[in-house]
Amino acid sequence: MTDSTSATTHFGYRQVAKEDKVSLVADVFHSVADKYDVMNDLMSFGVHRVWKLFARECSGVKSGDRVLDIAGGTGDITALMSKRVGPKGQVVLADINGSMLKVGKAKLRDRGVVGNVEFVQANAEALPFPDNHFDVITIGFGLRNVTEKSNALASMLRVLKPGGRLLVLEFSKPQFDWLNKVYDAYSFKLLPKMGELVANDSESYQYLAESIRMHPDQQTLAQMMRDVGFDEVSYFNLSGGIVALHRGFKF
Repeated sequence: MTDSTSATTHFGYRQVAKEDKVSLVADVFHSVADKYDVMNDLMSFGVHRVWKLFARECSGVKSGDRVLDIAGGTGDITALMSKRVGPKGQVVLADINGSMLKVGKAKLRDRGVVGNVEFVQANAEALPFPDNHFDVITIGFGLRNVTEKSNALASMLRVLKPGGRLLVLEFSKPQFDWLNKVYDAYSFKLLPKMGELVANDSESYQYLAESIRMHPDQQTLAQMMRDVGFDEVSYFNLSGGIVALHRGFKF
């Protein structure tokens, strides 16, 4: 958990000045944007698609809803939500990284996901939307890259309508010792090599593995959501806790 009173924060296992983290994370995603979808399929053996579908089903999203997909990247969750909200609804794909946003726009337009989707470059810690605006907010595999996570969660709460729901899909802590050992070996030995071979970038995927380990575990993140004002916070462990889906409501 980031200490908001400190002048430094973590970037993977490194301590860096807080003001430098945004640009360091940006460099990672500028580097991996073009190969992001290919690497997601390889890294998760395609299971990331199931995790994202589960998030949509837990969101309660319905026709006509207004959805914000933060750190929406290449648009997987946006596409799922777009189908559900229909022509009377709206999905805003927001991402702080221009390279990821560019790839997401091209991908969704190539697939015909247009009409009810808007693209916005935005920082999760200071969302540029009115209060009480969205029925559902999702953030998939993006919260761990945010410098001040509590600030981002509070910003999300502000722009949710009363009765709205936040879904946080993120890598988390495996629930079994044997799985944790296998996952560590995979993350630190195979993942950077895979990044080097496929994306010509081992360092970004080394950061990915480290950033996952530095992210709050399931219980800590749930309490962070409660602390900023979310109610009825719960979480679901997926793939043995390698990934967790947190859900909270605004009342």
